[in-house]
Amino acid sequence: MTQENTMYMMKRSVKIVCLTVLGIFLFSLGYAQDERYVRVSIIRNENSVSVKVAGFYQIKNAETGEILRRGRGLRGDLTYSSSGFSIAKTIFKAHKIFIKSDYPEEITVNGRKFSGNILFTQKSNSTFAGINYIHLEDYVKGVLYHEVSHYWPLEVLKAQAVVCRSFALYQMQANKNREFDVTNDIYSQVYGGRTSERYRTSLAVDRTKGIVLTYNGKILPAYFHSTCGGRTEDASVLWNTAIGPLKGVECGFCKESPHFKWVKILSPEELSAALKKGNRLVPETISVFEVNGYDESGRVKKIRIAGGGKTLELSANTFRNLIGPNNIRSTNFKVVVINKDIVFSGIGWGHGVGMCQWGAYFMSKEGYSFEQILKYYYPGVEIHETL
Repeated sequence: MTQENTMYMMKRSVKIVCLTVLGIFLFSLGYAQDERYVRVSIIRNENSVSVKVAGFYQIKNAETGEILRRGRGLRGDLTYSSSGFSIAKTIFKAHKIFIKSDYPEEITVNGRKFSGNILFTQKSNSTFAGINYIHLEDYVKGVLYHEVSHYWPLEVLKAQAVVCRSFALYQMQANKNREFDVTNDIYSQVYGGRTSERYRTSLAVDRTKGIVLTYNGKILPAYFHSTCGGRTEDASVLWNTAIGPLKGVECGFCKESPHFKWVKILSPEELSAALKKGNRLVPETISVFEVNGYDESGRVKKIRIAGGGKTLELSANTFRNLIGPNNIRSTNFKVVVINKDIVFSGIGWGHGVGMCQWGAYFMSKEGYSFEQILKYYYPGVEIHETL
């Protein structure tokens, strides 16, 4: 065996050992190497979308594995009918199709570029959904620009990258038996595909590649929000998540956030109309609106609404989601009634659990590293490099 062959075999052996160790580590955390692709719901209940692939592509029947078409240069409106999917005047008799492009080409859907592959699946006689199968690191690159400014200091971008990666992995575990892992909106993490990638946010992802947050050997559900208003929330108040790193911490860093204070004024009619959209049995005329208790973080626990002989009690989080999270920016508010109008004055923006993004921003401005930021907002957490 030549010296060159010996060196090759040594490198190959090292690579195999590293991959084996990595596989064991990932298995111990509850996920395997072949689950490194995130399934992102990007299209929901549509009857037509525009699709474009500049380079080589293939269309596959997702149920049988049969390749329905190979080619180069795809462009047209994708629709669905009882005959199957149709694009560029060609009908594919399938209820689920994969459109795959040759790397590094992207698939453009409604003018937005996506890496990876896209599964289109029938939802009704004329509507369908689209799910982007995307590598975890590329997914985080498509998220980061929407969650923090790409002009922010690199350390806070790196912290956000680790948080987004950890959150995605947690959702991949939790939703492994569902059709998708995450959505592309505020109810998961806002994701915009390749179109949303920027140099500095991608740099932060690359410099933290594979780094995740764990607690007691499990991936942490790394929740985050814009501005906590002085103290982060205990996750168990909102969800069935009672773990040490999500119990809440004091935060003196976000007081200069542009979202620290807010005011919203609603008339009784506006309030009633918003609640009715949630199919709530709300009084026709609201005569009583009051806060029913505060939790340890200073946030409202419950809301009581009464009028016309009816009484409705809601958790503050449910109330906020019904009215709209951009209207009632947090559950940390006070209420007064002025000339029948209901005036909310609050602090913070978001559910308050986990990392306070504006707090992290000001921490990074003071010289804190991304590891220090993460350990501050998630006390007791472990930071692992898995890739």
